[in-house]
Amino acid sequence: MAFFLWLVLIVILLLLYCRQVYSKFVKVGVNHLPVIPLLGNSGHTLLRLDNIINRITLAYKTFPDDYFVGFYELMNPIIIIKDVKLVKQIAVKDFECFVDRRGFGKEFADPLFGRNLLLLKGEEWKAMRSTLSPAFTSTKIRLMVPLMVEVGDHMIRTLKKKIAESGENYVDIECKDLASRYANDVIASCAFGLRVTSLEEGNQFYEHCKSMTTISFVGMLKILGYRTCPKILKMFNINLSSKALSTFFSELVLGTMRQREEQRLLRNDMIQLLMEAKKGTLSHDSKVVKDADAGFATVEESAVGKTKVAREWSDMELVGQAVLFLLAGFETVSTALAFALYELALQPRVQRRLAREIRDVTRDKGSVDYNTIQSMKYLDMVVSEVLRLWPPAPVADRRAARDYNLGRPNSAAQQDYIIRKGETVQIPIWSFHRDPKYFPDPEKFDPERFSDENKHKIDPFSYMPFGVGPRNCIGSRFALCELKVALCQLLQHIEVCASERTPAPARLRTDSFQVRLAGGHWLRMKSRQ
Repeated sequence: MAFFLWLVLIVILLLLYCRQVYSKFVKVGVNHLPVIPLLGNSGHTLLRLDNIINRITLAYKTFPDDYFVGFYELMNPIIIIKDVKLVKQIAVKDFECFVDRRGFGKEFADPLFGRNLLLLKGEEWKAMRSTLSPAFTSTKIRLMVPLMVEVGDHMIRTLKKKIAESGENYVDIECKDLASRYANDVIASCAFGLRVTSLEEGNQFYEHCKSMTTISFVGMLKILGYRTCPKILKMFNINLSSKALSTFFSELVLGTMRQREEQRLLRNDMIQLLMEAKKGTLSHDSKVVKDADAGFATVEESAVGKTKVAREWSDMELVGQAVLFLLAGFETVSTALAFALYELALQPRVQRRLAREIRDVTRDKGSVDYNTIQSMKYLDMVVSEVLRLWPPAPVADRRAARDYNLGRPNSAAQQDYIIRKGETVQIPIWSFHRDPKYFPDPEKFDPERFSDENKHKIDPFSYMPFGVGPRNCIGSRFALCELKVALCQLLQHIEVCASERTPAPARLRTDSFQVRLAGGHWLRMKSRQ
């Protein structure tokens, strides 16, 4: 009997506590979706009933006239921004109030992820950004294109061999898997100076990369745990990365650096650039290349990245940056490439026009290089539209460095909303990209949005495939270049078509925390005549 009474008392206290927590937004007129006790607005995601992107978009759409709405990640209150003026205000004008991305508690000291550019805060982030920024200029990336082309040539040979062996003159491919293996081999070559052939078979490097970039259910629980109760996870010594992963990449990066120092080897890849950064010899290009040369979707480096700093970085901090480059490049490019092939398969007219442009531009050379890629206008239009409809990073977030007045959430609110120091604002990139207010008929795949006649109509703060403001993606030029090289090489030799297994209409997987198609990215590939 006593146990039952205690249980009832605990439940009542818990419900009262939840009521207090979940009344934060209601008290000040901030609208939000109904919550599930303890799970907040994340319940559908954790129960695998819906994708988190769909839940955020539902919150965005449910209150069409609001400037921002509330969202409870478990019991953490988050503000979702809906107004482009507010995006500009937070990400650019008042950047110093929102310098940091949302990270984990101070207890988070993961050997691989704890000290990378993504999670560094304040002055440390500014110093690392300015240190690494020269590594991602168009001039540096130009030197890496031959490494990308080499991987692409191997991909084409592998696909043609599979088609020849099929006996059907075609082969059905799961294109997210193909794109992941391609991106893996490019990262292995351009970042780590390795030649791997995961397009034909698995290898240790690919398996470790796949393990690290796949957000499993347990992985998501760890992330949420470090955001809600970091002391408990620290108490049990729970890290996002395993000891085996940490050891593998640490030995790989540091071992490669030592070997090159001893043998005085030079290679145009990320390891070489990190070695230069450690010595303080990495600098911006003397010749300025316009951002437009890299494509419409690229982001401009801010004054933060162009500031020169003199600071020594530890070996593990440099390992962390190499691993971040791997994480970002592997997932961003593979997702964008998979969806680009998916849309081209469903839009044969667009594919024919793009293949014709590639054929015409490469007719004399036959091969692909940096200048060839950047001269293709329609290719840039197609890639820009892919990144609008299927942004690989669907949300961006910022953490308030101090109390900040966001203004009134809607016309009915009686008072301004003050976001408190340490709380999070989220910019729902996916939702902005699919808002008819900014992109008419948003579900339609239409590269003409980015033609010379139309692209000036796009509000730059409604189109953010690589983030926004000084804390945008440092590797946008690399990702765009790699994506264009892959599409160029593929469409020179391969025709992509829908098959019986191609999912249509497209729906996001409900059991994934990433941008994945329900039913898989299955497409049919034929040798181009």
